[in-house]
Amino acid sequence: MTLGRRQFLKAGGTCVAGASALALGFTPPKAYAGDSRQYKLLRAKETRNNCTYCSVGCGILMYSLGDGAKNAKPSIFHIEGDPDHPVSRGSLCPKGAGLVDFIHSEGRLLYPEHRAPGSKEWKRITWEEATDRIARLLKEDRDKNFIEKNEKGQTVNRWLSSGMLASSAASNETGLLDFKFARALGMLGLDCQARVCHAPTVSALAPSFGRGAMTNNWVDIKNANVVLVMGGNPAEAHPVGFKWVMEAKIRNGAKVMVVDPRFNRTAAVADFYTPIRAGADAAFMLGVVNYLLTHDKIQHEYVKAYTNAALIVREDYQFEDGLFSGYDADKRIYDKTSWTYERDEQGFAKSDPTLQHPRCVLNLLRKHVERYTPEMVTQLTGTPAKDFEHVCAELARTSAPDQTATFLFALGWTHHTSGAQIIRAGAMVQMLLGNIGMPGGGMNALRGHSNIQGYTDLGLLSLRLPGYMNLPSDKQQDIGTYLKETTPATEVANQVNYWHHTPKFFVSLMKTLWGEHATAANNWGYDWLPKWDRSYDMLAYFDMMYQGKVNGYIAQGFNPLAAMPDKNKTAQALAKLKFLVVIDPLATETGSFWQDEGKYNDVKTEDIQTEVFRLPSSCFAEENGSIVNSGRWLQWHFAGAAPPGEAWQDSRILGTIFTKIRDLYRKEGGACPEQVLNMQWNYRDAEEPLPEEVARECNGFALADLKDDQGRVVVKKGQLLPDFSVMRDDGTTSSFAWIFAGSWTEAGNQMARRDNTDTGLGCTPGWAWAWPANRRILYNRASLDPSGRPWDPKRQILEWDGRRWSGADVPDYPVTAAPGSGISPFIMQPDGVGRLFGCGGMTDGPFPEHYEPTESPLQSNPLHPAVTYNPVARVLTDDRARMGHVKNFPYVATTYSITELFRHWTKHSRLNAIIQPEQFVEIGEKLAGKLNIAAGDRVKVSSARGHIEAKAVVTKRIKTLNVMGHDLDQIGIPCHWGFRGATKKGFLANTLSPAVGDANSQTPEFKAFLVNVEKV
Repeated sequence: MTLGRRQFLKAGGTCVAGASALALGFTPPKAYAGDSRQYKLLRAKETRNNCTYCSVGCGILMYSLGDGAKNAKPSIFHIEGDPDHPVSRGSLCPKGAGLVDFIHSEGRLLYPEHRAPGSKEWKRITWEEATDRIARLLKEDRDKNFIEKNEKGQTVNRWLSSGMLASSAASNETGLLDFKFARALGMLGLDCQARVCHAPTVSALAPSFGRGAMTNNWVDIKNANVVLVMGGNPAEAHPVGFKWVMEAKIRNGAKVMVVDPRFNRTAAVADFYTPIRAGADAAFMLGVVNYLLTHDKIQHEYVKAYTNAALIVREDYQFEDGLFSGYDADKRIYDKTSWTYERDEQGFAKSDPTLQHPRCVLNLLRKHVERYTPEMVTQLTGTPAKDFEHVCAELARTSAPDQTATFLFALGWTHHTSGAQIIRAGAMVQMLLGNIGMPGGGMNALRGHSNIQGYTDLGLLSLRLPGYMNLPSDKQQDIGTYLKETTPATEVANQVNYWHHTPKFFVSLMKTLWGEHATAANNWGYDWLPKWDRSYDMLAYFDMMYQGKVNGYIAQGFNPLAAMPDKNKTAQALAKLKFLVVIDPLATETGSFWQDEGKYNDVKTEDIQTEVFRLPSSCFAEENGSIVNSGRWLQWHFAGAAPPGEAWQDSRILGTIFTKIRDLYRKEGGACPEQVLNMQWNYRDAEEPLPEEVARECNGFALADLKDDQGRVVVKKGQLLPDFSVMRDDGTTSSFAWIFAGSWTEAGNQMARRDNTDTGLGCTPGWAWAWPANRRILYNRASLDPSGRPWDPKRQILEWDGRRWSGADVPDYPVTAAPGSGISPFIMQPDGVGRLFGCGGMTDGPFPEHYEPTESPLQSNPLHPAVTYNPVARVLTDDRARMGHVKNFPYVATTYSITELFRHWTKHSRLNAIIQPEQFVEIGEKLAGKLNIAAGDRVKVSSARGHIEAKAVVTKRIKTLNVMGHDLDQIGIPCHWGFRGATKKGFLANTLSPAVGDANSQTPEFKAFLVNVEKV
């Protein structure tokens, strides 16, 4: 008998259920009359938490045994879904179902270990030995290489020779400590998982709407009439969140369409599927824009009132032969001066409400996209013409005010050289259709990690600050210059332009960082922030490491050897470090990069002189704290057990190392000690800050009595801030992340709330807390026309009662601004509207444009042969030499995830490893036949950077496409295996991918690169 996957799970589930019944006490070995046996759950402690994998943020209930006696340690023995959770409603996917195995994995680290330079083994050491040595190494490197002033004599106070990677699943409270730790030392080489997954979303949506986040939320998907899944596979990557797509189908009659290189599991339950060439998504979406405009299928009143369609662009703006105006070919950058509006005498943007002016945004857009005809789209993408037009027609019907479409996307859109422009094109489609701000509408970026949204919110990227502010540059030598250049001027009269409050947010942050040391006299400690001269993102920083310019590195909850592109280069870079500190619950490939694993990691251990520390940390189930899901919900979770063995929580690890560094500076002095010693670290225990006190610090306090315009005290000194509206720029308020203000108030921890009452259309404002201001649908004022009437009465979420706006959701709008006031709903934008023309918000153009992937199967771009590739995409010199050509690598590869495994974590979980034990690649039937490959054969997949071997899975799910008159074959490569874990050893899939980043965010390309395939 042959068991399929589903039959195995059913059989395995029965066995597991039976075993669990015995373990939990349902079935005693022998029954005696009158005997009774207590069900163990009745004696267990129940703890509420959230799944640590994807950012659906499913609620879980953890059960642990342990009576609280002095020597008894609780142990989690059972996890199930939380039936009260509004999104997951008690469900868990195969990854979540294996959480107990993750907690008790044999791969858990139990005590600190040290690998000496050239050594072939780990040596167990004490925490004191580890933290003393790490503190000393960091201080010595900082003192030797700290840059107080640059070559121009400007104060920069930066440290470039050591860096840090922050986690993507640790709590926000750990993230705050990460930021303080790194910036107090002057580090610029600070990054997090957002750099390699989510960053292009922020880069695209912020210039489009004002904020870079998912516009709606998981439950709201059920309100859609059309669901377009493109650049993602939620049925596989976010199975529990995907239930709301099915809810839309079943209860709302929604049509679900999937556009993807593979016929994936989402496509299997969709109403319509069509294939596409990986890397051609921008051409597809710009073709949709052209279709909507040529067929007059836009929501006219919405577009006129709520987008910049009518605003007039400067006369010197132009686009010609693939280049926008202002391009500098030598520097490969744009001067974006012309990418803005023509202005009147008051400095406000001119407009033409009739939309007749040739340079109004809508007419420039018509001209820009006219090249993207259905014929051209079909030739570029390989999507059949009739399929493309079907997608266009289905989307077009949602231009009616009572119809909405929602777009679901993830790594399939972000993991591209021009990923941000793909997302921009999707945002433009949704603006033309009137779907932004609408229940059942929006641009819904499905985050891949449980708290990658939170770590992005907290500014854990090389050039960022919390709350989506920017770190000052060399050129911004004083606080006045910085605030002037970062605070936007209002571009249309009477608009909110909420970013004009930037000085309040910034000074409140500085008071959180430097405390009493931040005063008006020293510009709130402005000089202690490290100033940047260029980007030190992961790609750039690992290239510095590869060149031998980096000495020390900290990888916290992050596995860069498995996550970065071009694994072989990454391994060589790590081998040039003097010391590496890995903080992780699990044994990772990065921690073991120096170990010879044969073909899986072929290195000469004795030649690698990197000193490595492996520090065991807690996992999600062993800490209190908050994480932010895709819908911007801050959900508080609780520890159900202590970390195993000698493992510490991240806060204790960071607190102990930082405290020891500070002690060394107090005793010995050193480079810029003020930066280190003035950082506010006033916790109950400096070596182990409590999550609760850190969360309150993140929210912020009144440092003096705060008074309103009438002189009445609205917040007393010492009280927590109720929201960000009370912030000041005079040093009387503190807040680490202004967008989180209101998350922990005098009323208590708002993130821990559990009222799941539906106030309408699936909105549950009493569950947890969402930034900003507990708002669940961003830009929700756009769901009504300018006079306050809902576009669709069945979707009314706000209403005007004659004095204020109220309703099922928190208004994203001034609550007393009456209908007809002329205030537009995109309140974060300086012009108040959604931007079809992106002005200067993007590095590579105010309109999206299709450029070929850096490794393209085409010889040139048919739209503009002289400019085939994105002209401002950054390919570093070392990486350019590692790019391949179609003559040697004739097939296009795209990476993806599978349901049973999550990145490189779940291969440590026995249950998940049993279900998906061995590495494979997916090959279409036609290509397999051409190469004489049968299912189960071992194949070698090569790129210009290396090769992997895996079993072949031959399917009908990947079709040969006709692209520009030639057959094109693609293959799919799951990205989960490696040489550590409970699965069979495998190759790291990122061995194949190129080190080239999105032009706006430097997020690497994982979804379209060239390979060759051979039968082994």
